[in-house]
Amino acid sequence: MSSPIESPFKNKTLTAALAFLFGWLGAHRFYLRGKADPYGWLHIVGSLLGAAGAWLMVSTQQSSIAGWVLSAIGCVSVLAGFLAAIVYGLRPDARWDAQFNAGSTRKSQSGWTVVLIVIFALFIGAGYLMSGLAYTFQTYFEHTVGNESNG
Repeated sequence: MSSPIESPFKNKTLTAALAFLFGWLGAHRFYLRGKADPYGWLHIVGSLLGAAGAWLMVSTQQSSIAGWVLSAIGCVSVLAGFLAAIVYGLRPDARWDAQFNAGSTRKSQSGWTVVLIVIFALFIGAGYLMSGLAYTFQTYFEHTVGNESNG
């Protein structure tokens, strides 16, 4: 009689760390669901579009609408990684195991490492969001006031 094949154990702390550090590349999605995960690939595409948008913004001195749109797409990918780190890190171990380790005999035991990852993801993600919004509004108002002065 053969024993049932145990599914691989998915570590919650590692998932949160991957989302925090490489969420913009979808690393946490690929770790949990494999290379066939379409949302993981969407992170990569979003990040590449964001990089193209940043290049357009620099080369056109922030006057390219396409650069603004593409940069916003890249920002969404980065912010989604930080949010994923927070969501995965705050999920109770029992719920984590029920969803990602149902076929494993091991049980998750989160410690302070995952708490620190969540704290850093919250502070850095919120800072990134606020900085992006402040820069966007500043550029918009400078452009608006500059056009009114010249007209």
